[in-house]
Amino acid sequence: MNAVPARSTEPPLALCDVTKRYDSGGGGAVTALSHVDFAVERGEVVAVVGPSGSGKSTMLNILGLLDDPTSGGVELRGEPTAGLSAAERTDARRESLGFVFQDFHLLPTLSAVENVRLPTTFLPGDATERARELLELVGLGDRLDHTPDELSGGQKQRVAIARALVNEPDVLLADEPTGNLDRDTGTAILEEIRRIADEAGVGVVAVTHDDLVTEYADRTVELVDGVLRDV
Repeated sequence: MNAVPARSTEPPLALCDVTKRYDSGGGGAVTALSHVDFAVERGEVVAVVGPSGSGKSTMLNILGLLDDPTSGGVELRGEPTAGLSAAERTDARRESLGFVFQDFHLLPTLSAVENVRLPTTFLPGDATERARELLELVGLGDRLDHTPDELSGGQKQRVAIARALVNEPDVLLADEPTGNLDRDTGTAILEEIRRIADEAGVGVVAVTHDDLVTEYADRTVELVDGVLRDV
């Protein structure tokens, strides 16, 4: 598989009977995920909940092509990813997936615009205008040249969301998107995520401990001891 195909009617991202085991030392193994089947549709927001250690981070890493399952597979736009080389996996992530982290992961010396266009650094063309448009979209049109230390927590998360969208991904993967925010700011961020899903057709998978996230989700799934179930 040399390239990810154009958009299809298939779910943009899916796990197919995925199991993930880790060596715990001494010849034992820990099962982080057990026979997980999961798909996110375009424009759908899915909240993934569960106690600490239940496998949520492992699931997100496998969805993001950052880790491989022990068995089963990941499908991107209906195509299996198991045959992708490391370079092709990087291209697939850049073309199809956006990442939003709890701790923002913004570079402190760069402006908001520069942080947003960062994922396009090695691509042809200048993404400055798109970065500006995305910051306008998330309500930061008056903060384009501000560095992260000049922004509030909620504003930093908005920059992170804009950065995740700069390459027009099919799916946004969010790790505790409201984890460092107060309730009012978290609500505003979730409203932005909901709007982006509705208007741009981006699928969203949000791993969370925050019940507020589930209020904005189309559905909620729960991981308990590596087993996924609908809530």
